[in-house]
Amino acid sequence: MPEKNIAVLISGSGTNLQALIDAVKSGRINGKIKIIISNNKEAYGLKRASNEGIKGFYLGNNSEENKEDEILLEILKKENIDLIVLAGYLKILSENIVDKYKNKIINIHPSLIPSFCGKNYYGIKVHQEAVDYGVKISGATTHFVDEKTDSGPIIMQKTVKVNYEDTAEILQKKVLKIEHEILVETVMLFCDDKIKVDGRKVKIK
Repeated sequence: MPEKNIAVLISGSGTNLQALIDAVKSGRINGKIKIIISNNKEAYGLKRASNEGIKGFYLGNNSEENKEDEILLEILKKENIDLIVLAGYLKILSENIVDKYKNKIINIHPSLIPSFCGKNYYGIKVHQEAVDYGVKISGATTHFVDEKTDSGPIIMQKTVKVNYEDTAEILQKKVLKIEHEILVETVMLFCDDKIKVDGRKVKIK
């Protein structure tokens, strides 16, 4: 089976990105990370790209959204990308890109969707909301990206226990660990053609 070409989009430190890099290097993922794209020039994830000899690209904030779309689509086409992974990418992709890469864009979210997700739910805020609400379990979700925020078909979910004493920071560390696990497994399954989407439901072959 030919390996898949992967683009990873990031905005921050890129720990999920590193988990993917390590999985590719170990042979767990039948794919190649062709390019790492960030909307944050200072993102440490771009340094990770450099360290691994992977192309890194800073997608600057263009005044015209269509121009940014054109640049991104041009890069994806040039690199012959089969899968886009949003690994802590804090910008919403346009409907144009989502449409062109339908069921080929995977996102990782630090909660059990549909809880604590959607507009403005990212980073530590997700975990603070979960702690404040008093939930007994939280977790992480991988899903395909559609035109809305955190609303695409769910691929995988994994839970962690939330203790009474847990702060948002403690919960964040717990969830981050399982984020790495399910993101790697999800990308591995995609690259092995073992994911089938039927409406909102996802079947693992």
